[in-house]
Amino acid sequence: MTATKQLLELFRVDKQLRGLRSRLEGAERFYSQQAAQLAELEKQHAALTIQHRQIKASISNEDGEAARLDARINTLREQMNSAKTSKEYNAFQTELNNYKAEKSAAEEREMDGMTRSEDLEKQLADLAAKKTERTGIVAKAKADRDQKEADIKDRVNELAAQRQQLATGIPAHELRAFEELVKLRGDEALAPVEVLDRRSHEYSCSACMMAVPVEVASSIMQGRMVNCPSCRCMLYIEETTLEAASASNARKKAKQAATKG
Repeated sequence: MTATKQLLELFRVDKQLRGLRSRLEGAERFYSQQAAQLAELEKQHAALTIQHRQIKASISNEDGEAARLDARINTLREQMNSAKTSKEYNAFQTELNNYKAEKSAAEEREMDGMTRSEDLEKQLADLAAKKTERTGIVAKAKADRDQKEADIKDRVNELAAQRQQLATGIPAHELRAFEELVKLRGDEALAPVEVLDRRSHEYSCSACMMAVPVEVASSIMQGRMVNCPSCRCMLYIEETTLEAASASNARKKAKQAATKG
């Protein structure tokens, strides 16, 4: 087997591996995206939960403060009833008004906290629903990823073993050049030569459609590694093309023999 044919076989195995792995990578990418969105929802839910707890604690504190002030107000009212002078009564009245203002402010803060608490509860309920929905999507995405991985596992192992065997028979420098080319061009790293006119020896690269000199085509037919002069992809000739060329040469030789005879 020529070097070009070995690399072509390796290229075809690699192409199958890339195709199988791309299916798994797509499923893995979708799963990762959904898991990341779920994690973000959980993060938001946790932050709002902490905020909600803090507000609930604040409501409780304000309620306690209002109750303390209310008790103090009741005490002052009793003291006012037993005031002996107008001066003493007025002093109790001033203190009472101050406590009423403080109580009113505490109750206002409590009401504001309750409003914010209700708003946060709605947000938490909405996030909880989104989390439930996203959890289901993540579970399905993971199951799909795992199924695809299981489906291709045996074939990937088989192709990987085949690739290793093929790579072992290819000289290191040729293999390195081939792998660098595949990294650069992917599935367009190798391209077949198209025969435009066999009689006129006209050939072209099927990747870039530029003309391929006859000496380049001749080198490829002899099994040598040759890159397209224009796009630098590695060129090869299909077996059917080689068979057609061999048949044509055989007919020419037979015709020449018959003429001489």
